[in-house]
Amino acid sequence: MPNRWKSIGLAAMLAGLTLSASYAEAAGVLTIGRREDSTTFDPIKTAQNIDNWVFSNVYDVLIRVDKTGTKLEPGLAESWTASNDGLTYTFKIRDAKFSDGSPLTAEDAAYSLLRIRDDPASLWSDSYKVIDTAAATDAHTLTIKLKNPSAPFLSTLALPNASVISKAGMEALGADTYAEKPVASGAFTVEEWRRGDRIILKKNPNFWQADRVKLDGVEWISVPDDNTRMLNVQAGELDAAIFVPFSRVEELKKDTSLNVDVDSSTREDHLLINHAHGALAKKEVRQALDLAIDKKAIVDAVTFRQGTVANSYIPKGALYYFADNLQRPYDPEKAKEMLLAAAGASDLTLNYLIRAGDEVDEQTAVLVQQQLQKAGITANLQKVDPSQEWDMTVAGDYDISVNYWTNDILDPDQKTTFVLGHDSNNNYMTNYKNEAVKELVAKARLELDPKKREEMYVDLQKMAKDDVNWIDLYYSPYINVSRKNIENFHQNPLGRFFLEDTVKN
Repeated sequence: MPNRWKSIGLAAMLAGLTLSASYAEAAGVLTIGRREDSTTFDPIKTAQNIDNWVFSNVYDVLIRVDKTGTKLEPGLAESWTASNDGLTYTFKIRDAKFSDGSPLTAEDAAYSLLRIRDDPASLWSDSYKVIDTAAATDAHTLTIKLKNPSAPFLSTLALPNASVISKAGMEALGADTYAEKPVASGAFTVEEWRRGDRIILKKNPNFWQADRVKLDGVEWISVPDDNTRMLNVQAGELDAAIFVPFSRVEELKKDTSLNVDVDSSTREDHLLINHAHGALAKKEVRQALDLAIDKKAIVDAVTFRQGTVANSYIPKGALYYFADNLQRPYDPEKAKEMLLAAAGASDLTLNYLIRAGDEVDEQTAVLVQQQLQKAGITANLQKVDPSQEWDMTVAGDYDISVNYWTNDILDPDQKTTFVLGHDSNNNYMTNYKNEAVKELVAKARLELDPKKREEMYVDLQKMAKDDVNWIDLYYSPYINVSRKNIENFHQNPLGRFFLEDTVKN
């Protein structure tokens, strides 16, 4: 899913300079530096990594994705069966409790799924409309009936946003309070959320795998400046940090007090294009933009060759990735000719929205600006405070802007639906519209024959590239750094941190 900044205040800036004393001084508490603060603990109301990567260890799901990021495994559902017609699924819910000591039941699981399907505030309703009914047969049996067979259904149950929440807790506290300090079903509870500064988690003694958890707690600390965050780890003021700048990798690897982990990922960076703005509504103009950007130069200069050029919205190595998808060559002269041929687009001027303080985004912006200029396109760079950038993107107050997405489930349906075939979110803030694509997205979800389904996704990748829904830039690994006394701090390809297995010596 995408990662964006939100609600970073003065406290976060101060935290980057002098990390305040806190509960983290206790042994067994892991401190992790990240760029941004979370936005919510209500799983259905976010589509951001900054939220999901934290609450993946606060909530648990019915079905999990394993550490390799390649297969499903039992979570709160210890087993499941499907009917021969693929319409009825029966899940055996294990004996588990919420953090408040109340039993976690099939009724809570049914409530959580119906809420993500039906709540008007849910960002994920489209993926769960296939559910006809979800009901508890008894405390440990969940029966789900689908409206039609669905190839990605089991994978969607592993989405962090479909985590099991407490029905009684939500009804008693209300959505706003629950979103601040939820009743947990996972390895950790939310002890305190200091907005703009840090989230303090404590081990959940009622977690069904509590004996697996070695840490006493975790603090996710907002340190917006990339270099400051790295210095904090080097100085021992943080145990770990995520989003290591590409430019710092080799230097940090030479520091004998640190571990630098380069993990396989499903990350794909791309340039968002707002199709609702003037000439950008024309496919020919968007194709010209694609021709005007030298992706290889960006990979070399910005990622220090840690990345590879992207040619599809589906990441390399993921299910149904089409390796032979079109990759337009860098050709600014042809781009200029196309713009001249497109009425009213010969003097194209674009507003390029950038997150201030993000080293990679700023470097990319300068390169893209220079490349577009060679095609006669003016890109005015607008650096904004990270707390503003996400809201501006959602509001459509931009022409182009770099973003990235990491997959959250094994099946391509989630990302495809969200960026190409969505009804309600303007296809991830691009305002992309193609009814034929939207129809094929829906059909691919229903097709159970793997070969036929793969052909559909190949066609979707071709259609998206032809339309230039956005401009694919590069694929890259997750790069994180930790002190030598930290063990098992890593992400799977979908981005989940397995903090229940992390050790602080």
